[in-house]
Amino acid sequence: MSRPSDRRPIVVGVDPEPAKRMVLAWAADEAARRHVPLRLVHAEGVPTRGYRRREPPPSWEEWNESLHEAGERALKAAVTFVEARQPRLEVDWLLAEGDPAWILQEQSREATAVVLGSRHLTRAKEVFGGASVALPVVAHAHCPVVVVPEPEHITQQPAYFVVGVDGSARSTAAVDFAFEEAALHGAALRALYVWQPGPLRVFDEQAEQQEHRRVLSEIVAGRKERYPEVELHHELVVGHPVQVLTEQSTHALGLVVGSRGHGGFAGMVLGSVSQGVLHYAHCPVVVVPDTPREA
Repeated sequence: MSRPSDRRPIVVGVDPEPAKRMVLAWAADEAARRHVPLRLVHAEGVPTRGYRRREPPPSWEEWNESLHEAGERALKAAVTFVEARQPRLEVDWLLAEGDPAWILQEQSREATAVVLGSRHLTRAKEVFGGASVALPVVAHAHCPVVVVPEPEHITQQPAYFVVGVDGSARSTAAVDFAFEEAALHGAALRALYVWQPGPLRVFDEQAEQQEHRRVLSEIVAGRKERYPEVELHHELVVGHPVQVLTEQSTHALGLVVGSRGHGGFAGMVLGSVSQGVLHYAHCPVVVVPDTPREA
């Protein structure tokens, strides 16, 4: 999270397709609201395809040069778009060689947030395919990661954010970020504690629900004092966390969740709820690391 003296940039991954502009617009507006620079990053990746089978493949140098030229064109077009949208914004850009996910993870070390686009791929393609870098970046980033869908979703007035709360340290960091976002946007905040009863009914279900409501109230109480301008609504909802949060955030400015837990893939640390909302949500999703980064 940024402070008035914090000049960590908003880092945004630049898609080579010129039609993918929602992520650039979101990142530019966020940087302007926070009064921080915007850094445009395009990773060339590894040249693995791009020629017809009947033709001899080009040399590595030719292939690499072609990728470099395409990356420069994408970055220049992105700079033009951002400068037209936010003329006073401080903008720089980086054209890097290597795996896009790794490059963006490294950029996250000194960033206020990393902003990525979402193609809403199938689950298998999203996890295993090279076209999406969202999951590995979210799993290992050192700052909040925002995944912005294409095309733009329909918001609802009055504007609001949704944050998932479960009483853990990871959701506490998410609540902090959600309050800050709501204040920056002049929006309301809906804090939801989603309780999914286990297969065996608890002896005193009412008492357990009351305990969850107490935890939710304690978590949001201190933040409300720091952000009195934010209209707060908090509620305990029974159901599956992914389904409830996705439905409740359909017309939201954004959904904020924590990142925690082991996914089923080596080297990936990401909670099942985080993965679920990234896959199904139609509004921007903000995943906040469970361990706050030192200033």
